[in-house]
Amino acid sequence: MKLMLKAAALAATLSFACATPAMAQSNPMVGGDLVEVSSITIDDGHGLDYAKHLAGMWRQQQEYAKSQGWITGYEVLANVNKRPGEPDVILVVRFKSIPDAAEDERRAKQFRDNVKMTDAQMQAASGERAKYRKVLGSQLWQVLNFRN
Repeated sequence: MKLMLKAAALAATLSFACATPAMAQSNPMVGGDLVEVSSITIDDGHGLDYAKHLAGMWRQQQEYAKSQGWITGYEVLANVNKRPGEPDVILVVRFKSIPDAAEDERRAKQFRDNVKMTDAQMQAASGERAKYRKVLGSQLWQVLNFRN
C-alpha cells in the first residue's frame, strides 16, 4: 500500500516536471531525489525512550539501507519551537527512486534477514513504541533542480 501511494505521488510530481516534450524543454526545473518526511509526536516523559530508538534500531536500519544503495541519506529534525498540533520530530529519508513491487519485496526480505526479525516481531516493536509516540503522517516530496 505504501509503495502504491509513493508511486502515485511520483507520477503526479513527474507529470508536473515533464508533461510533454515541448514543455520539458522550456521547463527550467528537472526532478531530482525523492524525500520522505514523517511527522512524529512523543508523549511527555518519553523523549529519551524515542531518542534511544532513533539512535539504535532506526539508525541501524537507515545505515543498512544506505549501504545497500537504497537510500542516499537520512536525518532527524527536532521541532525547537513547537506549537500545538505540530510534530516533535521530523524523520527525513532521501532516495533516488521508488522500487517496483518485486524489488520492494526483495529488499524487505533482505532487510528482515539483516535485522534478524520477523514481520511479527517488527510489528510488535512498533506497537511498543506506539504507546508513547504517534506518527502524524508522512509526505513524499521530490527535489526540483534547476536545469543548467
